[in-house]
Amino acid sequence: MDIAKTAPDALRNLWKANLFLKPMTVKEIQTELETRGYNFNGKNLMMALKSSKFLTRKGKAGSYSYVQKHPFVES
Repeated sequence: MDIAKTAPDALRNLWKANLFLKPMTVKEIQTELETRGYNFNGKNLMMALKSSKFLTRKGKAGSYSYVQKHPFVES
């Protein structure tokens, strides 16, 4: 497992672990990160989700979920 120092890196690690195969809510993502020892504040996590190139947002305001655009491939 790679150690992430930023929220975008932590999201990338979740993507590598194939956790975005099914849509995940922000709360589910926060819970998963917390179980891995990461405690990013809500603002940092939301900015990382918004700027992520490999995730797409689905749903309506207040109930968004995030799912991968394409699978992770080691380059």
